[in-house]
Amino acid sequence: MPALKPERPFFSSGPTAKFNGWSASNLKTEALGRSHRSAVGKARLKYAIDLTRELLGVPDDYLVGIMPGSDTGALECAMWTMLGARPATVAAWESFGNVWIQDAVKQLKLKDLTVLDAGYGEIPDLASIPQDNDVVFTWNGTTSGARIENTDWLAADRSGITINDATSAVFAQEMDWAKLDATTFSWQKVMGSEAQHGMLILSPKAVARIESYDPEWPLPKLFRLKKGDKINQGIFVGETINTPSMLATEDYILALEWAKSIGGRQAMFDRADANAKIMTDWIENTPWLRNMVPNPAQRTNTGVCFVFQGEYYDGLSPEDQAAVPKTIAGMLDKLDVGYDFNGYRDAPPSLRVWCGGTVEQEDLRRLIPWIEWAYAEIQK
Repeated sequence: MPALKPERPFFSSGPTAKFNGWSASNLKTEALGRSHRSAVGKARLKYAIDLTRELLGVPDDYLVGIMPGSDTGALECAMWTMLGARPATVAAWESFGNVWIQDAVKQLKLKDLTVLDAGYGEIPDLASIPQDNDVVFTWNGTTSGARIENTDWLAADRSGITINDATSAVFAQEMDWAKLDATTFSWQKVMGSEAQHGMLILSPKAVARIESYDPEWPLPKLFRLKKGDKINQGIFVGETINTPSMLATEDYILALEWAKSIGGRQAMFDRADANAKIMTDWIENTPWLRNMVPNPAQRTNTGVCFVFQGEYYDGLSPEDQAAVPKTIAGMLDKLDVGYDFNGYRDAPPSLRVWCGGTVEQEDLRRLIPWIEWAYAEIQK
């Protein structure tokens, strides 16, 4: 049994680890118990928006708003308000991208829809998407560990809009804002903040689509971005559609301030890159493991996913193979070595270790020998 345990055994892919040094005592409380419409409430919500814009380098003419329902709420709001005006393609290569496909097929019932998908660990041929089509895609596959290599497949002058689910990519990978019209993410992913709120970032092109287009389906209140025929600007200065949690808002602000204090988004990128390298190097040098993503250029630097292989594992029944990662994760959870790093329930049997910028390198180094120990124990 290894001698050292991770000091912070938090490896969940969402909600992810709080930053090192986080304490509830550091949360500001002036807005708690106050209306979110009060001056102090609106000021704190706008501060969260402004910090997000600053840290992510969002262009000045883009809108940034806080949405209910986490990344799901923000992404579905973009789909419900903008799709249907022209042909659309929904591209997916993991669980959440497949949810957007189901939204487009079964809920919106888009008439001129192309579905472009690939298996776990793969990326479909994005260059085949017509530039006239609206497109929905996931920048970084949270449940497969596969991310897009670049945005070369999106023409700068494309007529279709782009809807980008970036929830496990922002603050870890640079966004190509000039080619992104609606970008969404949640507070609980890369920043490790509390859940239930999402962010919606709109380009001028997206705003023009929303103002000029009324979809044929009803829009619930939570998806209504217009006031009359114009975008509701209040949403993007802190006047949220419904009541937000001010406690969760303060937690998000605290994480943003921490990220700014260590050097901003580039420091977060660097931390995620260094963390992911520890895991991917180990996987590459361990004969009984394989990265779920075969192409190194498409491997994430956040939720690193890996599967088992080799004589022992390959000789197991499918049921026993599926039990291996679950058993390892359970063993190490009980020992307070590592929490919540079993692979996603719909993914192939695997382990998924979060490597975003709130995780410390030393904790990853200490986790590795414990996984090796647990796998050896299973084989006894």
